[in-house]
Order: sequence, then C-alpha cells, then structure tokens
Amino acid sequence: MTDLWRGFLPALPATPPRDLLRASLGAALGLLIGDLVLWLMHAPVPMAQALLIAPFGASAFLIFAVPNSPLAQPWSAVVGNTVSALAGLVVLQLGLPQLLAVCVAVALAIAGMALTRALHPPGGAVAIATILAAPAPLFALFPVMTGTLALVLGGMAWAQMTGRRYPFRQPAALARQGPGPLELAAAIGALRMGANIGVADLSRLIATVEALHSAHSPMTAQDVMTRDLVTLHSGDDPAHAVTLFRQTGHRHLPMLDGTRFLGLIPQTALLGPTPMTLTAEPTHTTAPDTPLADLLTHFALSRDTCLAVTDGPALRGLITRSDLLAALFNANRKD
Repeated sequence: MTDLWRGFLPALPATPPRDLLRASLGAALGLLIGDLVLWLMHAPVPMAQALLIAPFGASAFLIFAVPNSPLAQPWSAVVGNTVSALAGLVVLQLGLPQLLAVCVAVALAIAGMALTRALHPPGGAVAIATILAAPAPLFALFPVMTGTLALVLGGMAWAQMTGRRYPFRQPAALARQGPGPLELAAAIGALRMGANIGVADLSRLIATVEALHSAHSPMTAQDVMTRDLVTLHSGDDPAHAVTLFRQTGHRHLPMLDGTRFLGLIPQTALLGPTPMTLTAEPTHTTAPDTPLADLLTHFALSRDTCLAVTDGPALRGLITRSDLLAALFNANRKD
C-alpha cells in the first residue's frame, strides 16, 4: 500500500469505551446546559426552541472529547469564538457579496485568533454563521460569548465529576534535569506542533518516560528499536531503492558499506528525476543502552524523525517517534 492510500486510513487509535461514553455524554449535557443558560437570559422563548448555534457542537467536541488540547482551553474557546463573531460583524459592514464576505470573514477570524493566541477551529464556523445570519451587533456577546462560556463551565464541572483535568494545568514540577518549559516551547514551535500538543503535555510525557527509566527494569534503545531492517548498500541502483520504498512504505532506509553504517537515505531524495547514484545523509546515532528518557528528549528538541542505533560502526536498529510512543503506551498498559 502506497503512502498516498495509507494516508486515507484512520490516523487515531481506537477510543476506549469509557472515554467514548464520557465524551459523548459530557458533550450532550454541556450543550443542554448551554442552551438552558441562553434560554434563561432570552426569556420569553419556548423552552423547546434551541438557542444554540451550529459551531457550539464543534466547541463541545473539543472541550469534552479532547480537553487537553491547546485548542480546547477556555481562553482559546471563549476568545476564539468571540473574536470570530466580531470578525463576521465587521465584514458585514463592508456590504460585500455573501460568498466573498464568508471568505473574508473566515480569513479575518483566523488572523484574529492567531493574534490573540486563541486558536479554536469552531471559530471559522462562527464567522460563517455570522455572515449567513446577519445578526444584531450584540451577537458576539449573546449567544456566542455567553454560550461558549457556558460550555467551558460545563466542561470544568464534567471534568471534576469524571476524574479529568480541565482546564489543563501543569502541576508544579519536581526538580529534574532535562529541558525546561522555554526549551520545550521552542521545540514545539520549531516543529510547528503548537496547535497539537502543549508544553505541559510534552513535559508530562517526558516525565512519564523518566519514571519508567527509574523503575526496576529501565527500558533502553535496544528494547524499542526495529531490528528487522530493510537496507540499501553502497553501489545499489537508485531504481532498486525506489522499489524498496514502494514495497515497505518506509520514509528512510539505512545504507551500509559491508557492515559499516553510512547513514540514511530519505524517501524525499528520490523525488523527481532518479539520481545517478545514492548518497546517504549523515544522521544522529545512539547506543543500544541509551535510556528511553534520553531518546524522548532528543526527539522533542530536534527535527529528527528517525534515529539509528549503532554499536561502533555497525547498525543494530532504527528508532522512530512512533516506536518510542508505542513502547511508552505498552509500558503504561502493563503498569
């Protein structure tokens, strides 16, 4: 299966039934509470009439299903939706054709959310809803800001009831060696992953690996590396490398000179016209006994997606970020 078709397969692991029930029931209750708050502020209106707007469904998903996401935090949700509604109201004053107004409003909403550090994907839908509904000027305050705030408060209460933490707050860290918050933030920014994982989550992940390292049987590189390697050799035909990449779906293949490790051949090196010869790129290497905590720190602070495990000049295995996270997940399940 090619990388193109593999990209259409599910990218997320299966959701445990408990988490599925917690997220689904929480979102339903949160929306019910949000609508009740809006009804109390908007009476007299028939109680069966929903006062919610469509983007609240997406906000509820983030708040109740992925409460650790930076996109779901209270500031992101409340400010992001409100700024997006204001963007729509501003564009309405320009008198643009509706289609053009929708496009401009979403663009302005994204810029506003980025400037206020309040990225919240449902904000794009709020901007569109504002243009389509052409509401009164107070629309940004009611129902957008009020309804989103009600969802956030509902999410906080639900998290307390179900043993989760929302909003996410990193507890005071114990004295430890390793990258600090500023270094982790810089690493996340360099990898352009700021909207996917927060400093607190990455710090917790590193701390968990360090805890595993401190256990009775610490895990090392040789415990998680891939040993069954598909390799290239100096002098191999580039067309052979193309075939191996297609067959394996790997993004990197190691190149050897006899038993000596030369480096990695990235898949991108074969994009476009096929080169006359294969040239391995130098890569970071690590020893088989490197602790898992050190490996995670390396991946967190570098752009590397693959690390070679060597014993002297000989290649023993490869470690990817996926290998490391899978090992951590399996270790936690055993605990």
